[in-house]
Amino acid sequence: MVFQGNGTALVTPFNRDGGLDIAAASNLIRHQRECGTAALIVCGTTGEGSTLTEEEREQLISLAVREADMPVIVGTGSNDTARAIALSRQAERLGANALLVVTPYYNKTSQAGLIRHFTMIADSVSIPIILYDVPSRTGMRILPNTAAELSKHELIVGLKAASGDISSIAETIALCGDAVAIYSGNDDQTLPILALGGVGSISVVSNIMPRECAMLCEKWRAGDTESARRIQLSLLPIVRALFSDVNPIPIKEAMRIMGCDVGECRPPLTQMDSVARLRLIDTLSEYSLI
Repeated sequence: MVFQGNGTALVTPFNRDGGLDIAAASNLIRHQRECGTAALIVCGTTGEGSTLTEEEREQLISLAVREADMPVIVGTGSNDTARAIALSRQAERLGANALLVVTPYYNKTSQAGLIRHFTMIADSVSIPIILYDVPSRTGMRILPNTAAELSKHELIVGLKAASGDISSIAETIALCGDAVAIYSGNDDQTLPILALGGVGSISVVSNIMPRECAMLCEKWRAGDTESARRIQLSLLPIVRALFSDVNPIPIKEAMRIMGCDVGECRPPLTQMDSVARLRLIDTLSEYSLI
């Protein structure tokens, strides 16, 4: 198991010219470290990994490994198996503790193709891999039987479950048992997934509410199910606000509103419209975040 508890899917801060803001990234990492975050996920969806250059990835990964003082997990997925292998080897060389590998997108594949794709990546490195199932982004599912087959590989040890399909997640847990650690990939489903046997979350919300997201997992592990339930329900309005547009548009806007200048998202992502932004401001005010 790579980690237990809440991991933050960290945004990637950009400066006014659109370049990587290393100083801001360092501040974000320090804040997560101080707030009890269990793991840091960089170069993922929330971190706009698909728009980062090789040099930017190297800078960001190196920074995280040097400063995080917690497991650093790097998003290395691609719809090109050879590129995913190259990115995975880069992350391993730079000291990453584990990899987060999404299903191929656009060209996609079959379930047999998924097994071959992930196995080839796992065979090319020596650090653990967390599979990433997010069909809303990729048009592909990791079916429970596929996850069970992949769990036979010694380095495929986790799965970030962001399908939204609780029944399928339950079946995956039942088939894989302890061979695969399941992490909630949807902030509104952390507690249900923990209740089914999941071990933690990979959270967007914890960019701005890391203590609360960490506490949700901690309370569940301590057996305080009522406190965990209250935290999960209390987070629902902010989850809705932060997913009212394509991630990471709302979370980066929220951070800017809160006074943390992480810059804008890179194209093709764009800014929130004015009405959605006003609703986001109202929600942040309700949580006393501004």
